[in-house]
Amino acid sequence: MRLVFAGTPETALPALTALLGSSHEVAAVVTRPDGRSGRGRRLSAAPVASLAAEAGVEVLKPAKARDPEFLDRLREIAPDCCPVVAYGALLPREALDIPRHGWVNLHFSLLPAWRGAAPVQRAILHGDDVTGAATFEIEEGLDTGPVYGVLTEPILPTDTTGDLLGRLAVAGASLLLDTMNGIEAGVLEPRPQPTEGVSHAAKLTPEDGRVDWKSPAQHIDRLVRACTPAPGAWTNFRDTRVKLGPVRPAPEADKLSPGALHAGKNEVLVGTATHPVALSEVQPQGKRAMAAADWARGINLIGKDALH
Repeated sequence: MRLVFAGTPETALPALTALLGSSHEVAAVVTRPDGRSGRGRRLSAAPVASLAAEAGVEVLKPAKARDPEFLDRLREIAPDCCPVVAYGALLPREALDIPRHGWVNLHFSLLPAWRGAAPVQRAILHGDDVTGAATFEIEEGLDTGPVYGVLTEPILPTDTTGDLLGRLAVAGASLLLDTMNGIEAGVLEPRPQPTEGVSHAAKLTPEDGRVDWKSPAQHIDRLVRACTPAPGAWTNFRDTRVKLGPVRPAPEADKLSPGALHAGKNEVLVGTATHPVALSEVQPQGKRAMAAADWARGINLIGKDALH
């Protein structure tokens, strides 16, 4: 089939790579406009745009998917289908109607669970044991379209969002390619999503990443893993913000009051509402991340020091 691929971040690269290496023709790529990133806030292309340019594929960067120039160009390309992975913008009806086989999204959850922007983060935060990915036909509703195919993936006790999303991106690339092959062969028909089991995955904000040490250790563990690498988990120490890497629940340790710090030779424990957790990495404001034990040695902890 003649395809126009839509995607933006690094998560979409395995799928685009799989399609570029397939029997299908990737005629163009649609991605978000260049954005500013890094300490210098330099304008840079999205990962998908960079890969497409390297492959010699036309790159379209509409400010909005309803821009007349973009819609006209899409009609000129006349794609059979538009596969999508983490594009990051809503698609209007005018765009949805252009490809004869519609727009097919690879979504990282077992729909109808966790519809929305942050399915992997919410699955970890909620304590799910299993998640997966699904390909579905995009409608105007939020992730409500009929499903072509699914795969499942266990959530490991130490998985961060980055870990799990990395595995799902690779496995999902094969699922998306299989879906394109099935649509081309005429052997796949999408099935409506169940009406039960619907949940919504709102994006996690930086404020959501603040750790409340009065919460149970299990919740803090899930929160930090869900916020890693983005938007990042954090807390305050001596009135300055510090970012936190994943923590390890330490039920064997002596109880500490919420936020209280105890620095041993090789680990740093923090009290919670239940048992302590051990810090792994700490990144003070304006500095690089470091092992928690190194951080503790450098700050000269005193008795009343706590995270809050």
